[in-house]
Amino acid sequence: MAEDFKVTPWEVSGDIDYDVLMQRFGTTPIDDALMKRLGKYGELHPMLRRGIFYSHRDLGKLLDEYDKGNKFFLYTGRGPSGHTHLGHIMPWIFNKWMQDVFKVDMLFQMTDDEKFLFKDLTLKETRSLAYENALDFVALGFDPKKTKIILDTENIKELYPIALKVSKKVTFSTAKAVFGFDNSTNIGAIFFTTIQAAPAFLPSERKGKQVPCLIPCGIDQDPHFRVARDAAPGLNYPKPAMLYCKMFPGLGGGDKMSSSDELGTIYTTDNPKDVKKKVGRAFTGGCVSIEEQRQKGGNPEVCAVFKYNYYLFEKDDKKMNELAEKCKKGEILCGECKQMLTQKINVFLEEHQAKREKAKDVVDSMTFDGFKW
Repeated sequence: MAEDFKVTPWEVSGDIDYDVLMQRFGTTPIDDALMKRLGKYGELHPMLRRGIFYSHRDLGKLLDEYDKGNKFFLYTGRGPSGHTHLGHIMPWIFNKWMQDVFKVDMLFQMTDDEKFLFKDLTLKETRSLAYENALDFVALGFDPKKTKIILDTENIKELYPIALKVSKKVTFSTAKAVFGFDNSTNIGAIFFTTIQAAPAFLPSERKGKQVPCLIPCGIDQDPHFRVARDAAPGLNYPKPAMLYCKMFPGLGGGDKMSSSDELGTIYTTDNPKDVKKKVGRAFTGGCVSIEEQRQKGGNPEVCAVFKYNYYLFEKDDKKMNELAEKCKKGEILCGECKQMLTQKINVFLEEHQAKREKAKDVVDSMTFDGFKW
């Protein structure tokens, strides 16, 4: 049943029906016309072609402004509650593509305050995790001249005045309706959404004019930005445009990779042995026996291994279609697919981890207003 799933900024559970979720949140599908338009700026990213980034708010209007010479900036972020995994990396990779294609600035918000408020973590722990997460972000190769990392507790002097303005436009009844807060919710958690809204308006505030903003992120973050968009007109800020992706699947077969499920999650710091063990345990669409699978074939639509290739590790659509057909015909077995995926992940992680080490030398230069980790 569609109602069996739950998607909030802090919890994703059940089998997500993304069409139903789009209707529930009131976002707009990326149609063929918008896809064709995006293709005029540069070769479409596989995540667009495959419907992984699949819905939006006001993307067409943002592109209209861009075509007039009114450049937007990108804004996304990370709530540092644990080590970075592939589910976090996926939308960052897409953001990197957006920055390269449109040659725009990027603000990356590390919400160490949020994770202190919502998790059983100290501020020291969330700051430490924010640094570790930032290394993974920097390692992806964002333009250091166009990219700044915000750490909420360090940059609060800039964020707080904007958050105050937003907070004055948001009632407690709205917060309860959007986020499900009740009388037991701490007041910091209730206020936090205004802090997450602030970077979307920060360049407008600094420049004294409306600066368009695009936020490519997971659709689970939509509630925060519905609040931000509703508050924007009354503050003379532009409504941020949104570009939403589906959740990166877990190895256990779920719709979202979870940091709490260590055996079903690939972290950027995993070694080859860890990866082999985790992928080896992955949920597949295969049959009970080799003989049965050779005869009946597998089901790539439910297979976590196939989804990992589809979402991140195989950019060639032709190869993806061939893999799907081989699976359905029983011409390739789950063990073979797992072995190939393990190799792909380990090649990616080896390169990423080397870049992550180098990121330690430049991460300080990318912080907003120059704070030091």
